[in-house]
Amino acid sequence: MSELLRERLLQVIEYDPNTGVFTRTVRLAQCHRAGDRADFEVMKGRMKGYRRITIDNQRHLAHRLAWLYVYGSWPVASIDHINGNRSDNRIENLRDVAQSINLENMRRPRSGNPSGLLGVSEHQGRWRSRITVGGETHYLGMFATAEEAYETYLNVKRKLHKGCTI
Repeated sequence: MSELLRERLLQVIEYDPNTGVFTRTVRLAQCHRAGDRADFEVMKGRMKGYRRITIDNQRHLAHRLAWLYVYGSWPVASIDHINGNRSDNRIENLRDVAQSINLENMRRPRSGNPSGLLGVSEHQGRWRSRITVGGETHYLGMFATAEEAYETYLNVKRKLHKGCTI
């Protein structure tokens, strides 16, 4: 996929950095009109919750276009949604960070985590808490309740994860 030039983006889309909303300024397809909201929320799959925009038959993630629109260049690394809300594309909520920092800002456990809590898993009838820092996993202990394990995880996360905003 060829890169979208900022000039083309500015020709066809308007972005409000205070609301994070993208609006079409010209009609590019039969199903769109000038003035229509240009971004839509992805409803399934691994991109669920992100907003996407199609320009000249190329799909782009809205948060990356927001960065291009405001700063005039593509992000160097990953765009992190500081508040954890994938669809909140206000420029104040976006930061260009290394993928490792982006991962440190996770707020929800991965799908399939039976505990439903970040950093917590069940182990032999008790609750284990672990955290990964710099690619190394640290064991935080075994707990009687999942909530105790989670509280310990959060306390350590806030100290060790530079990207943590919770």
